[in-house]
Amino acid sequence: MTSPLPHPAAPSPALRWTPRLWGTLLVLCAAMFLDALDVSMVGVALPSIGSDLHLSTSTLQWIVSGYILGYGGLLLLGGRTADLLGRRRVFLVALAVFALASLLGGLVDSGPLLIASRFVKGLSAAFTAPAGLSIITTTFPEGPLRNRALSIYTTCAATGFSMGLVLSGLLTEADWRFTMLLPAPIALAALAAGLRLLPRSAREENHHGYDVPGAVLGTASMLLLVFTVVQAPEAGWASARTLLSFLAVAVLLTAFVLVERRSPSPLIRLGVLRSGSQVRAQLGAVAFFGSYVGFQFLTTLYMQSLLGWSALHTALAFLPAGALVAVSSTKVGAIVDRFGTPRLIATGFALMVLGYALFLRVDLDPVYAAVILPSMLLIGAACALVFPSLNIQATNGVEDHEQGMVSGLLNTSVQVGGAVFLAVVTAVVTAGAPAHATPQAVLNSYRPGFVVVTGIAAAGLLLTLTGLRSRRAQPPIVVATSAAARAETERVAVRD
Repeated sequence: MTSPLPHPAAPSPALRWTPRLWGTLLVLCAAMFLDALDVSMVGVALPSIGSDLHLSTSTLQWIVSGYILGYGGLLLLGGRTADLLGRRRVFLVALAVFALASLLGGLVDSGPLLIASRFVKGLSAAFTAPAGLSIITTTFPEGPLRNRALSIYTTCAATGFSMGLVLSGLLTEADWRFTMLLPAPIALAALAAGLRLLPRSAREENHHGYDVPGAVLGTASMLLLVFTVVQAPEAGWASARTLLSFLAVAVLLTAFVLVERRSPSPLIRLGVLRSGSQVRAQLGAVAFFGSYVGFQFLTTLYMQSLLGWSALHTALAFLPAGALVAVSSTKVGAIVDRFGTPRLIATGFALMVLGYALFLRVDLDPVYAAVILPSMLLIGAACALVFPSLNIQATNGVEDHEQGMVSGLLNTSVQVGGAVFLAVVTAVVTAGAPAHATPQAVLNSYRPGFVVVTGIAAAGLLLTLTGLRSRRAQPPIVVATSAAARAETERVAVRD
């Protein structure tokens, strides 16, 4: 059935911000906070881990890459599993696995075992992230209530990332193992609260079996893509190994699309991508996170390697961006209600482009308040506007039984964008690495990387501007509807 997306309706009086509803949101926010915290904390601890466990640089890379591989590779499967087996069940089981893997990661004395624990943590996050997002979108009706919930939820990612940088600097001074162990008690506390507070969700009963071929092909293609991109800078982008891997990814993705088109219960219903709004949300997520990860990587190298700042000093330099996101958490939902997601995403990308461009002014003796702080504030404001708006735009107009699928797809876009563009930025900087590594020569080799980061954000801005131009003439969006589904969307009482 063809139906245009309505304007968000006023919140029903049947759904109030009760203490139980706040508790549900806080449990889900805790899991998102842990995902971001875990990613940012491990980076600062790597030198200490390598020294203690006698690991080479290439092996250390896999402590980070192992997490990305598990996370980015299984998000599509995680999202659809939440739809089919029940979001609450999938979320809680995966959160328990995350806590156990965190505990093991802090106790092992072997590099391979530590990498394995990181892969398991990434795998569990691939199930908690889409399950948690889809619990929010099926608990809070589309409109102001959901917008507010999503703005708070997505803010926890930025807050966790910023706090992880600071905490890692403090904890690593004592022992790197504390950076691995810290998420365990937080995850266990969230698990205990989730058992009592999370609303029960039914399995999808009317599906036509499980899309096993789609799950195998989708997971294999994402795993191989992330693995190839992570290894490309070391193996060489033009090497036979890299080119053959990319060819294999293309073959797997082609087979995946063919299977999904014929499957009665696909891992991804390709019709979702006929919506221009959905496509712009997914590509916007790629550009948003890809540009930020590249910027943070280069800026960390610049501050620690060239300026000689400590890990804690570097973390504090990034803190204003995270603090601005945290402070604005309760305001973004209301701004979305008033102006809509396309305008906010475009404004955020414009601020991001300006922030990255201003950072090109840095030299070997920068005045933080005049040179670095303006960029951090602009980027923080951009993150506060773009990330929640992308989540809202991707999940609006999608029926409950496909919320996990769309959530998994959005998180996949975020992770793949980060992995791909970080590898691209690394390759650009490596290609320009000077033979005689004077500080000024090294800084000059970083500048093309910052230009690439700025260009990625500019591409995201241009993409969102096409959505603003076509907004008035946008055709009705085709969504799968049924009498039962329409009745469900009209019922706004919280499931228990």
